[in-house]
Amino acid sequence: MNMEFKRKLMIPMDIKALYPLEEKYAKIKEKNDEIIKNIFTGLDDRLLLIIGPCSADREDAVLDYCKKLRPLQEEVKDEIIIIPRVYTNKPRTTGEGYKGMLHQPDPNQDTDMLKGIIAVRKLHMDVLKETGFSTADEMLYPSNHRYLSDLLSYVAVGARSVENQEHRLTASGLNLPVGMKNPTSGDFNVMLNSVNAAQHSHTFIYRGWEVESKGNPLAHCILRGYVNKHGESSPNYHYEDIMRLINKYDPEKYHNPAIIIDCNHSNSNKQYLEQIRIAKEVLNSTSYNEKIYKTIKGLMIESYLEDGCQKVDGGIYGKSITDPCLGWDKTEKLVKDLASIRRNQRKERNNK
Repeated sequence: MNMEFKRKLMIPMDIKALYPLEEKYAKIKEKNDEIIKNIFTGLDDRLLLIIGPCSADREDAVLDYCKKLRPLQEEVKDEIIIIPRVYTNKPRTTGEGYKGMLHQPDPNQDTDMLKGIIAVRKLHMDVLKETGFSTADEMLYPSNHRYLSDLLSYVAVGARSVENQEHRLTASGLNLPVGMKNPTSGDFNVMLNSVNAAQHSHTFIYRGWEVESKGNPLAHCILRGYVNKHGESSPNYHYEDIMRLINKYDPEKYHNPAIIIDCNHSNSNKQYLEQIRIAKEVLNSTSYNEKIYKTIKGLMIESYLEDGCQKVDGGIYGKSITDPCLGWDKTEKLVKDLASIRRNQRKERNNK
C-alpha cells in the first residue's frame, strides 16, 4: 500500500472513558432529542433552525457563539428550536485546504488526528454543558460517529457523500435525525434513494464488526441547491422545487416525510447575505400550501460572530476561515424575524 501507518488511534470506547458524559447532561440531551424527534414526526410544528459556523475552527469562538444562541433560544422557544451547527469535519472538493478541527485542532498547526478527536469531543461536550444545547455535525467519516454518538442530536450527510453506501448504511443504524443532502448534481432521486436506504435495516461491516441496523425512520431530505453542467450554482428552495420533491415523497414508501432547506451553498451561490432572503421566502412558502407547511421542518443557516470569511491566518476572532457566514447582529435579527413569521402563521392556522 502506498501509505504510512503512523500510529494506532484510541478507539471510541477509550476516548469516551477519558472524557465521559455525566448523567445530568445526558438527561438534558435526551430531553432535546425528544423535542427534535417530535418535530420530525409531526407532533410539534415548531421550526428547527440548524445554525452556526460553516466550520467549527476554534473552540473558544464557537463556544462564545453558542452562548449567544442560548438567550435567543429562550426568546423564540415557542416558535423555533435551535440546534447549534458545530461542524468539525470540512469536506474539500479537491482534497486540499483546511479539513476541519478533526484534522487540525489548531488551523495554524500541522495535522494531529488524536488531538483532533479529543478536541472535537471536548467541543461538543462543552457546548452541551455550558449552554444546554446538543449539537449537529456532518457525518463526513461514518466510522468516526462513535466518538460523538452520545453527544449529537442531528447529523447531516453531505452532497458529496450521499451516494456512498457506507454513509447510507451507517445512517440506518442511528437513532437520531439524519439529513441526506441532494447531490451536487441536484438529482432528487439520488437523495430519496439515500433516505430510503437509511430508513431500512441492513447487515454490514462497521468498525470491524458485522452489525445489523434497525432502520432510521427520521432520515430525511436536505435541499442545498446544485451545480449545473456549466459549473453554475442553481437553487432548489423555491415553492415549485419543494412541491416537486413533496410529490416524489411517497408516504407509503417513506416514514415521516420531511425536508430541511439549506439556505447557503448552491442555494445562495455562497452569497451569505442571501440567506436572509431565502429563509424568509421558504417560510412564506409554508403559508400557501398545507403540504409544504407540514413537510418543511426547518432551515440550515451558516452564521458566526463576524460577517464574511477570511484566510486561515486572518486573525479575526469569530470570522469563518471557510465559507462566508452571517455575523451575529444579522443572525439575531433574522431569527427574531423568522419567529415572528412563524407566530403569525400559527395564529392564522388556529383561527381557521
